Amino acid sequence: MSTTIPSAATLRRAIEISERIEKLEAELRSVLSGGSAASAPAAPKAAAGAKRGKKRRRMSPEARARIVAAQKLRWAKVRAAKAAVGGKKK
Repeated sequence: MSTTIPSAATLRRAIEISERIEKLEAELRSVLSGGSAASAPAAPKAAAGAKRGKKRRRMSPEARARIVAAQKLRWAKVRAAKAAVGGKKK
């Protein structure tokens, strides 16, 4: 690997290639999702370090409580089965 600093022309060329790759990836996503490439909007450019993806969905407190209760019930069954088999091992 060389330690030379790339020229401005080389950097411009690298940026052009990178932009082309982004356009092709967007086209590929639209083809795989069943849409046409012409109608698919270009993917927004994210800031450096920003995550891409879907927005996180919120869960209602009631739904969270149901999940917690179900999980506690599952663990109670596991502990009961373990106690019936032979109790705690030391």
